[in-house]
Amino acid sequence: MEKLNSRSAQQECERKQGVLERQQRGQRKDTATSQDGDIESGEDAASLKPTQSKKQPKKTKDSKESSSPKKASAVGQEEKMNKSKKKNLPKSPADDDSRQGTSKSDADAQLTRPKSPCGKNKSLQQTRASTSNSSAEKNKSKGGRGSKKQVFESYMTLEEVSHGLKRGELIQGQLRINPKKYHEAFIPAPEDTRDIFLDGIVSRNRALNGDVVVVQILPRDQWKVVRSDTDCEGSSESEVQKENKGQTVQKKRADGADSTPEDELVRKLHSTSLTCAAEHQEPSTSASNGEIIQKTAKVVYIVEKKHSRAATGFLKFLPDKPFAMFSPVDHRVPRINVPLADCPQDFVSRPGDYSNTLFICRIIDWPANSNFAEGRLAKTLGQAGEIEPETEGILMEYDVDFSDFSSEVLECLPKNLPWSIPPEEVSTRRDLRKECIFTIDPATARDLDDALSCKLLPDGNFEVGVHIADVSYFVEQDNDLDAVASQRATSVYLVQKVIPMLPRLLCEELCSLNPLIDRLTFSVIWTLTPEGRILSEWFGRTVIRSCVKLSYDHAQSMIEAPEKMFSAEELPPVDPEHPIDEIHQAVLNLHSIARNLRSQRFSGGALRLDQLKLSFTLDKETMMPQGCYVYQYRDSNKLVEEFMLLANMATAHHIYRKFPELALLRRHPPPKAKMVEELQELCNQLGIDIDLSSAGALHKSLIATVGDDEFSTARKEVLTHMCSRPMQMALYFCSGQVQEEKLFKHYALNVPLYTHFTSPIRRYADIIVHRLLASSLKCGPHLSLSTAEVQKQASHCNDKKTLSKRVQELSSELYFGVFVKECGPLDSEAMVMGVLDQSFDVLVLRYRVQKRIYCKSVEGLSSFRHRKVGKKSELTLVWLPEDPEEAPIEQTISIFTLVGVQLQADGAPMKYSAVLKRPEENKAG
Repeated sequence: MEKLNSRSAQQECERKQGVLERQQRGQRKDTATSQDGDIESGEDAASLKPTQSKKQPKKTKDSKESSSPKKASAVGQEEKMNKSKKKNLPKSPADDDSRQGTSKSDADAQLTRPKSPCGKNKSLQQTRASTSNSSAEKNKSKGGRGSKKQVFESYMTLEEVSHGLKRGELIQGQLRINPKKYHEAFIPAPEDTRDIFLDGIVSRNRALNGDVVVVQILPRDQWKVVRSDTDCEGSSESEVQKENKGQTVQKKRADGADSTPEDELVRKLHSTSLTCAAEHQEPSTSASNGEIIQKTAKVVYIVEKKHSRAATGFLKFLPDKPFAMFSPVDHRVPRINVPLADCPQDFVSRPGDYSNTLFICRIIDWPANSNFAEGRLAKTLGQAGEIEPETEGILMEYDVDFSDFSSEVLECLPKNLPWSIPPEEVSTRRDLRKECIFTIDPATARDLDDALSCKLLPDGNFEVGVHIADVSYFVEQDNDLDAVASQRATSVYLVQKVIPMLPRLLCEELCSLNPLIDRLTFSVIWTLTPEGRILSEWFGRTVIRSCVKLSYDHAQSMIEAPEKMFSAEELPPVDPEHPIDEIHQAVLNLHSIARNLRSQRFSGGALRLDQLKLSFTLDKETMMPQGCYVYQYRDSNKLVEEFMLLANMATAHHIYRKFPELALLRRHPPPKAKMVEELQELCNQLGIDIDLSSAGALHKSLIATVGDDEFSTARKEVLTHMCSRPMQMALYFCSGQVQEEKLFKHYALNVPLYTHFTSPIRRYADIIVHRLLASSLKCGPHLSLSTAEVQKQASHCNDKKTLSKRVQELSSELYFGVFVKECGPLDSEAMVMGVLDQSFDVLVLRYRVQKRIYCKSVEGLSSFRHRKVGKKSELTLVWLPEDPEEAPIEQTISIFTLVGVQLQADGAPMKYSAVLKRPEENKAG
C-alpha cells in the first residue's frame, strides 16, 4: 500500500521549490483515463493504426466532451491569462481554432531545460547548464508575450529527485499526451494500477510527448473521478506506448565498467524510481459511492528528453516584434518564438506569401517565465500538402536520420568492386552453395535478409534451413559504420521509399541474398519431423547461392496449385542447377511443416492480433497514389513467419545459455490487469464472449466470437482494437539487467525466450545478436560489451523501433489523405469502434482506416443524446425528417453498429473527414 506523502512534507518540498499555489487548489473532477497504447502481438506485427494523423484536426466542438476532465482552478487561471494575451495576437491562416480557444501558447508547453543524464552526453550537458542558469532563467524576460512572472515551477535538483524516488514520494515514467485533447497527459503507474493523470499544461512543466519524467502526486483532493478507460478514448498513437516498462524489472547493478559518476547516478535513479516507488504505491482507490479515483500529478524533473524537439508548422508575422511566431501542426508542441533573422528574407514585407509554407523548427529553450518556447528554424520544407515536403517534415520531427552516409562511413565498405567472397573466408564456413536455397519476399523488396531451404531425408524427416545475411561480417564493432548503424538502429519504411540503416551497397547488394550470386550467411539448420518436432539443431556461418528470388505471390501460387508444373516464364530467373519442380516441392514441404508449427503454437497458447494494412499503387514517375488496397496476409506470408519465429526462438535459447548476463533478448509483458478487468466487464455487458484470462484463451475466443458473415472480419478488427488497448509493448532488454527469468517471457508468442536474429540488414538489435552468436560458436571476435552497454543499446533500439512504426503510419496516412483529395469523395460502410458522449470512432471498412465523427458536425441532426449503462456507451442521433410531415428518424450508435460514411477532403492540406450518411441513404446504398 502506498504511503501518501504527508501534507507537511509536501508543503516543505513545495516551499523549497517555489511551487505555484494555484497548482494546489481545485476540486476533484470527472475525467476519462486515456490508457492509449499499442500491442506488438506477434513479432513484427504492425502496430494498431491510430485514428489520429500527425497533423491534429482543428479543435472541434467535441473537445469539451464529458470524457474530458473539468478544468482545475489552476487551468482556469491559465486560460484567463492566455485569453487576455491572445487579444493582442494577429490572426493568421496558420492559426487554428484550437490554439485560439485554449491558450496553445501555454498549452503544449514543453521544452525542459534541466534534464538529468540518461546515458546520453547531451542530456548531461543540459543538466549542468540548467543548474548554472536556473537563477538567470527566472529573471529573464523573453520578449513581448512572455511574462516575467514565473509560469512554470522550477525543477527539483537531481539530488532531491533521487531521494524522492528512493522514498517513494516521486514516480518516474514516460509522458503520453493525448493527441486529441492535448491538455490531458498520463504516465504509467507502478504496480499495474490506473495511469496517473496530468491535468493541463502547467502540470507538464515543459515536458514533451515521450519524455521520461519524474512526477509528484498531487494532494488527494485534486485526484479525479474516473469514468471507464476502456471505451472512452478509442484512438491512440503508437508512439505513446509504454516503452519504459522494460525498466521496471531492472536489477540494481554496478557493472558498467566505463560508466561515469553521472551515469552511475542516473542508473541508480532509474533503478530506485522503479523499485522504491513500486513498493509505496497503492491501487487506485474507490470513493464511497463506488466511483474510481485517479491520482493526478505534476512534473518536477525531466530525466530524458526523448522527444526530438523538432516540429513542422507555419510562421506568423508579429508586427513590432523582433521574432516571428511558429505554430506547430502538432498541438502537443508549444508555439515557438523564432528570430526574424531565421525567416526568409522577404517574410517581413510579404508574410502572406508564406501562409501555406511548411517549415521545420527546433526548440532550443523554454524559460520557466514564458508561455512560449524559443527556437530556430531548421529548414523551409515546401508547400503544405505536397508529399515530399510533408514526408521530410515527418522524418525530421521523429528524429529519423535520412542524411547521406559520411565519407568516414563509406570508407568502412569494401573497396574492390565488384566484390567477391575471399577464398580464405569460404574455407572457414560450411559451404551450402549447391543446396536448393531461395528467398520469399515482397515483390518490391531489395534488402533480402533471409532465405529458406528444405530437403527431404531418406528417413522421411526434413533438413530445414533458415539462412540470414551475415551483416556482422561487414559491420565491424566500433568502427564508423557500426556507430551510425547503432544510432539509426532500424531502417524506416515509407510508402514511397526506405530510409536504410546501412549504406545501399550493403543492404541492397553485398548483404542482400540476391539470386544466382554467392553470399555470406548465418544459418540455423534443423532436422524436423513432418509435424515440426525438432530432432537436431545446428548454428554456424555459411556461404549460400540463392537459386531464385520468389515473391509472396509466386510462393502462394505454388501453394495453391500443388500439382501444377510451373514454366520458366511464370517465375523469375532460376538457377539451372535446380529444376523448378524441386523448388516447388520445397515450398510445399515448408508450407506443410509451417502449418503444423502454427497449429501447435496457437494450441499451445499463442496470440496474434492482426491488423489489416493499407497498401498503395504509385505512379512510377510522380510517385503519387493511383490506388489503394488492403494487403492480404496469406499462407505464403505465414510460411515465412513460422520459420523466422523458429529461428529467433532457437537463437534466443542459444545465446542466453552461452551468455546469461549479456544476451540481447525480447520480451512482451502481459497486459495491464486493471484494464483487462474493465475490458472484460465491457465485453460482458455487450454480450461478447471474450476470454481474457491468457493469450491463448483470447486468441481462441476472438476466432469463435466474430461469426462468419460478411462483416466478421470487421467485427474481429474492432474487437482486436479493443483488446489491444490493455496490451503492453514488446521490448528489447539485456538478460543481465532483469531479475527474474519469468519476466523474460513473450506474452503474445507464449514462449519463455525470444530475440531478433532474422533481419540484420534493417535492425541493429539483430547485428548484436549475430555477434553474440558468432562469439559463442568461436567463429567471431570476442565481445567486449558490458551488460550496461547492451541494455543501453537495447533501450535505444526500443525507442527507434517505436518512432519508426509511427513514421510508417504517418506516411500511410499522408498518402491516403492525398488519395482522398485526388480520387474522393469515397463512399464506404463503416463499423463503430468506440462511443464517447458527443462523438464516436468508426472503422471504414473499404479502406481499413479509422476516423472520429463528431455529432455536432453532422448535418441534418436535430439533436443527439448519450446514455451509459455500466461500461456500455450509446448515442442516439435524432435526424430531421426530409419531409416536414414525417417524424424525426432515430439512429442508435453503439459498438459494432454499421453506418454509412463518405470520406471527403478537408480545406486543410492532407486532411479528410468521415461524413456520416443519413440512415436511409446507407440502406439505399
